[in-house]
Amino acid sequence: MTNAPGTARPPRLLWEQHCCLPLEHNAPIGELARYRRRGGSYTSVNVGYAPHSGEFVDGLLAAWRERIAADGRFRLVAGLADVDAAVAADEIAVAFDLEDSGPLEGQLDRVRHFYDLGVRTLLPSYNNRNAAGGGCMDEVDEGLTAYGRELVREMNAVGMVVDGSHCGARTGLDLSEATERPMVYSHSCMRGLWDHPRNITDDQARACAATGGVVGITGVGIFLGENDASLDALVRHIDYAVELVGPEHVGVSTDYPFDHDDFNVLLAETPELFPECYTRWGPIAFMPPEELLTLEDALLARGYPDEAVTGILGGNFYRVAEQVWE
Repeated sequence: MTNAPGTARPPRLLWEQHCCLPLEHNAPIGELARYRRRGGSYTSVNVGYAPHSGEFVDGLLAAWRERIAADGRFRLVAGLADVDAAVAADEIAVAFDLEDSGPLEGQLDRVRHFYDLGVRTLLPSYNNRNAAGGGCMDEVDEGLTAYGRELVREMNAVGMVVDGSHCGARTGLDLSEATERPMVYSHSCMRGLWDHPRNITDDQARACAATGGVVGITGVGIFLGENDASLDALVRHIDYAVELVGPEHVGVSTDYPFDHDDFNVLLAETPELFPECYTRWGPIAFMPPEELLTLEDALLARGYPDEAVTGILGGNFYRVAEQVWE
């Protein structure tokens, strides 16, 4: 049920499963404070993808962890107790994610290494095929490789969440079959609503939900529609996903790049580096943290029950962490 008129709302955790600071030691860490809200916030910050070495990620994590730990607005996450403590102290809980298995450099013991440094989510292949599996931009996705299956087993053992965003559809389905713990699509929209290669099929969403996992609807305009990063566009994809797999398997994750102006300059000056489905709209629109903070009101206005709103804002990703993290 929704709250009766005049009654106080319960505080709800916001779980931002993926956002992007510039991958530089001196990145503006303080920008993460834009996610602060009553009820508490968790943010997963990207620390590398396909072109980055393990050494690069190590250096970035060392620099960022030191700076985050020294800033009283934030709390580094080792476990859910840290998330709970951050909420109680009105801090923002911060963990990290990797968008590709490349920084592992084929060494599965690096899963544990990065986990110990706060990386809680990893997706095997970023847009294009690698040693682990296929990407969403491949013309043919041949699926998860033998190494990719070993990687999933190691992630399950360590407690790192398996992520299918950016992977090809077949690889994503293979991940759902291979994992013994809930998986996620950390930042993906619904292809049945908007046909973009970065979005996921209904079958992928259903298979993810069958693991107990969560689809995180993302706030990138070209994935939501015709470069539409509005709250209405985000809610349309949430509605679609909820109808398909139920509210307990849907979350939000904006993929907000704090250096989006620089990214759009790169897009304009070097369009040959990007597929046409990225460049056709001009500068890409992204949903900022301030807009995401209004999602609760939008879902309640749409008639979503309290329990569903709590889950979509953060409770569902929290449940996955509870079931996966060690």
